[in-house]
Amino acid sequence: MSNLYGGDFNQKIDYVFKVVLIGDSAVGKSQLLSRFARNEFSLESKATIGVEFQTKSLLIDQKTVKAQIWDTAGQERYRAVTSAYYRGAVGAMLVYDIAKRQSFDHMARWLEELRGHADKNIVIMLIGNKSDLGTLRAVPTEDAQEFAERENLYFMETSALHATNVESAFMTILTEIYRIVSKKTLAANGEYSKSSSLKGTAIIVTSQGDNKSKSGCCT
Repeated sequence: MSNLYGGDFNQKIDYVFKVVLIGDSAVGKSQLLSRFARNEFSLESKATIGVEFQTKSLLIDQKTVKAQIWDTAGQERYRAVTSAYYRGAVGAMLVYDIAKRQSFDHMARWLEELRGHADKNIVIMLIGNKSDLGTLRAVPTEDAQEFAERENLYFMETSALHATNVESAFMTILTEIYRIVSKKTLAANGEYSKSSSLKGTAIIVTSQGDNKSKSGCCT
């Protein structure tokens, strides 16, 4: 089992994983990033202009991993700019607001754009953010689970405000990326090379009993 710790380390970096956050504006992408990278939340957060990223070093199975999390602006007028930033990403989080149905309905379009620009086997997680707004819920958890299963994605509901499942969501996607990449590194003398793309990796969301894809969806 992976050992995961936050923080920065003086030791050498074994892996650098680029993960992109995508979705409509105002769904909480920047807040998720702030909560994970700095354990902060700002009630006065403004719309992200263009693209920014933050890094966080972690220990996974005694290897130092630097997570490079990119926050892409959700406004339509920036999409042409941010599409270039999908390049080189090994992970992606598709974020919607559970209280805004339209933000969930746009997930299919965001997923199509992602798959058009990124590696075809990128590790993807669907994130239903603002789970603290339960009384205003406009997207049933079941709808998101069905979409995730159909599209072969991980799924979790989070609250950046209450720090619910935020670290768990990032750790899940980073651990899966590590599992894939480290497997290829171990096989570097065989048919794979260390720099191989993430070929032939299926992300399966089980129908029951899978903590990471299912039971992580509650506030």
